[in-house]
Amino acid sequence: MENLVINMFDNVYKNTSVFITGHTGFKGSWLALWLEELGARITGFALPPTDKNNHWDMLKLDVNDIRGDIRDLEHLTKSINEANPSIVFHLAAQPLVRQSYADPIGNWSTNVMGTVNLLQACRECKSIKSIVVITTDKVYENNEWYWGYRETDKLGGHDPYSASKAASEFVISSYQKSFFQKEASIYLASARAGNVIGGGDWSVDRLIPDVARSVKANIPLLIRSPFSTRPWQHVLDCLSGYLTLGKELLVDNINTSEAWNFGPAPSDNRTVLEILGILKDKWPEISWTSNENSKSRLHEAGVLYLDSSKARNLLQWKTVWSLETALWHTANWYQNWESNPNLLSRVQLREYISDAKQKRVIWVQE
Repeated sequence: MENLVINMFDNVYKNTSVFITGHTGFKGSWLALWLEELGARITGFALPPTDKNNHWDMLKLDVNDIRGDIRDLEHLTKSINEANPSIVFHLAAQPLVRQSYADPIGNWSTNVMGTVNLLQACRECKSIKSIVVITTDKVYENNEWYWGYRETDKLGGHDPYSASKAASEFVISSYQKSFFQKEASIYLASARAGNVIGGGDWSVDRLIPDVARSVKANIPLLIRSPFSTRPWQHVLDCLSGYLTLGKELLVDNINTSEAWNFGPAPSDNRTVLEILGILKDKWPEISWTSNENSKSRLHEAGVLYLDSSKARNLLQWKTVWSLETALWHTANWYQNWESNPNLLSRVQLREYISDAKQKRVIWVQE
């Protein structure tokens, strides 16, 4: 990595102590990989991965790996104080809409009280300067309209997952106003991204992992909502937003201590059927079928789109990979994983950074 770039995010993460909750998950493992490449000293706090093929275990990163539940305030507080971090990225959550219907109590306690516990534990740690809490594009009250939600739009949620993540945004706002602004010691922000794709995701009821499982089993994928539209983006694009935001907080830019959208370009809002069509060009083994009679009666949003103008204009952040490029790399990751035990994750991170240099994004410099 040293031969590829000299300076990313103004080198603020080099030798910096970083605490990540949810580091064993899909996004958390990619974030830990990137931070390791940036020279950070990382402590992760998360439940054990549930899938034997999980991305975290495959990466074999040099991280202080703590297993714990964010609903356990005592364990979480002790772990944060021992890590002595400068910045915290909070990704631990129950992240699935359909799972939230199956276990609403677990969903609400993890997503809401887990956030409360995290922020309360951070208040008691004197080393922390910044906190980035990752929520979701689903925090907005969904009106099924065809323009993007802005950070100032009304929060809400129909399903337990969406509603609990919206509630966690209220928790964040309350702690900002009640404690962090008055104590003037910690800068706190939330980050909302779209439907994130990339290699290493094995979550149930997510399109790309379901595609990978159907190909491995040699059976057609049954899709629930072929015409649902989502803001699809590669995991590295949203992580570049999180790291850009974290950098601004670390350098005491108090104006960034608020909510931020990090979504894809408007042209990358596509239907499920369009995603499958693009994937099939790269991954011809894919097949699918749609049966409206099998569609779940559980409510899920039909149209969802983020407006990321604020991040583009004020943070100078922008996506690097188009949807087609993101899907190509994602398909390549899963195809390689089937035939080659060596992950493409580090290779794809280098390719992403190289492409970012070509696009002259603000966070990478010669």
